[in-house]
Amino acid sequence: MQRRGLVLVAAAIVLTGFNLRTAVNSIGPVLEEIEQGLGISSGLAGLITSMPLLCFAVIGFAGPPLAARYRDGHVLAAALIVMTAGLLVRVAVPAVAFFLVGTVLTMVGGALGNVLLPSLVKKWFPDRTGLLVGAYSTSLAVGGAVAAVSTAPIAEAVGADGWRWALGIWAVFAFLAALPWLLVPRHPGAGSSARRPVRLRALTRSRLAWVMAAFFGLQAVEAYVVVGWTAQYLRDEGMSASSAGVLVGVNALIVIPLNAVVPTAAVRQRLQRPMLVGFVCCYLAGWTGLLLAPLAVTWLWVSLLGVGMGTFSMVLTLIGLRGRTPESVAALSTVSQGWGYALAGAGPLLVGLLRGVTGGYGGMFVIAYASTAGLLVSGWMVCRERYVDDEVPGLFGDRSPADGDPAVEVAGTEPAVVVRER
Repeated sequence: MQRRGLVLVAAAIVLTGFNLRTAVNSIGPVLEEIEQGLGISSGLAGLITSMPLLCFAVIGFAGPPLAARYRDGHVLAAALIVMTAGLLVRVAVPAVAFFLVGTVLTMVGGALGNVLLPSLVKKWFPDRTGLLVGAYSTSLAVGGAVAAVSTAPIAEAVGADGWRWALGIWAVFAFLAALPWLLVPRHPGAGSSARRPVRLRALTRSRLAWVMAAFFGLQAVEAYVVVGWTAQYLRDEGMSASSAGVLVGVNALIVIPLNAVVPTAAVRQRLQRPMLVGFVCCYLAGWTGLLLAPLAVTWLWVSLLGVGMGTFSMVLTLIGLRGRTPESVAALSTVSQGWGYALAGAGPLLVGLLRGVTGGYGGMFVIAYASTAGLLVSGWMVCRERYVDDEVPGLFGDRSPADGDPAVEVAGTEPAVVVRER
């Protein structure tokens, strides 16, 4: 394919990556305004912060069947256009039902983008996988950080009902990201080879798959409680909305260098458990600091939580190391992330419900500490070297493992992590 066409595909991938977290990270900084504008309780606010996780768990499984039937570019263009419509629907009508429906439509773009981008990178750039994964992962982190930092100032600048503009403005970026996909031609190798079906249901018999799902889900609980509720917590403690949004944006910025460093270290077996303990200690210190002194050196507590969120790139790397073949890695990634997101959806929802019942944030800290403890236990177990293929013999029929293949790619509902084993 000509260089111009590849540049178009690369631009489409990076633009799509920018939009994968804007709709999620823009909620927390204006959660109070959303509650007041829609006239909802803390419980419903908790549902709003949990819906992205539930949508990732459910909608993400639709990605592979859609990609098998339709052209990848058309699927992503449609997903981003649906995302654009969802972003507008949830702020155009002053009714909570429309807000929830709009949120589901918005997450179609995020969920399908998460699923399809890794395979698109591998398909179009087989010799530049690491470069493109790094590019759109960085774009994802930048988009999330920009959304977290700018949402509250936009809402304040607009004035009355400014939160609607602050959430709806991201529809422009989603629509612009859809346009390049409409111009991307069919891949030259499309339809030339058939993929062997994978029996994902068989992984219910794998202890490793369940523990990996718990590890993934608990790190997602931590991350989405941070993204969804810490800004509101800081505001209730007396911090301005813009300052709270900036501090939450610090988390997304810290993730950028962590995504580059953590996978490289996590492929070394002897470093996995020490890294896990370090991340857990950062979570404990960060949450304790926010609990005891929320307005003193808040940047330090938030930064420690951001470092703790390095467990995200760590679990993606571990998924890539716990399968003997690319197929088993993809299967483990899909089910562990699907089950994990379903588990994680309960975290932000419970924070909202408990806040409504108690009038405070004690429940948030209980959930945070419990998740940290579970993260240590489940992470310690998945750091033991073993393979899902050995627990579920015949997962891929009579196909034998590809011995000696040095590259392993995670393909699931989150960006791929390519690791190399010696």
